[in-house]
Amino acid sequence: MASKSSSVTVQASNQVVGTKLTPKELLQIQRLVDLGEFLGVSDFLRSAVREKLESIEIVQTRNISLKTAKKEVLGYFEKYSEAFPSDAANALSLDLETVHKLTKELIAEKRLEVINND
Repeated sequence: MASKSSSVTVQASNQVVGTKLTPKELLQIQRLVDLGEFLGVSDFLRSAVREKLESIEIVQTRNISLKTAKKEVLGYFEKYSEAFPSDAANALSLDLETVHKLTKELIAEKRLEVINND
């Protein structure tokens, strides 16, 4: 009776990581290996992990006071008049939720204006 998944263990540096693959996934990988695209299953998995890690941007946020953050957010929008809160959050390394909150406050204080491009 065939198992529903196969286990593959990969060694990277000094760490060994195990994962379960379905027979279909393992067969697809093995076909790529047989075609010479990869040296083996482990080579494929290392390549897949590297590709995934390169595609993910890790954003670290700064821990600053709300007063300081508010000044920075206002300064960002003064410099870049047509920008989104997410742009400011990324550029200033601030938490997106905090930037949204501060943006709303700045709009309510009439220190920031919403531009509608209908």
